[in-house]
Amino acid sequence: MPKHLTVRPDPQLGKLLERALAAQECFDDKYDRQVWFTVMQPRLQKLVKDTAEQEEILHQVHCEAKRLQLPPGLVMAVIDVESRFDRWAVSSAGAVGLMQVMPFWPRQLGMRNEQLVRIPQNIRMGCTILKFYLDREKGDYTKALARYNGSVGRRNYSDLVLTR
Repeated sequence: MPKHLTVRPDPQLGKLLERALAAQECFDDKYDRQVWFTVMQPRLQKLVKDTAEQEEILHQVHCEAKRLQLPPGLVMAVIDVESRFDRWAVSSAGAVGLMQVMPFWPRQLGMRNEQLVRIPQNIRMGCTILKFYLDREKGDYTKALARYNGSVGRRNYSDLVLTR
């Protein structure tokens, strides 16, 4: 995110994040889970060495994508571009974790910043933010991704995510 941009939390998005963090787990069908893991886990093996962490990421991505009606491949691409699946990543703008969530969100929600490196919370917040921007941009992935990244008016980030 460019350093010159000031990012302020949107109160409407804050309410969505509160509801998202209260939502329950979502994998109901063990066969759907097995197919998802079988297809996706080999893609993570080079980037995430720990098998349990791979499974947690895949579980959370699938559940949040399903809950919010997001394409799971889009969420995986955002994580890949944002952090290369490094849950400890911190950007120059201060965004944290897999989906590079800005640290004002946990404070807005009464959470602690260290929760941004926790896989479930980070993916849930990141997916909720992405869905908020997709709805705001009426399904236009390019514009929504630019908002997510704080690069409105530029296509570099959006194009990079969409090609992944």
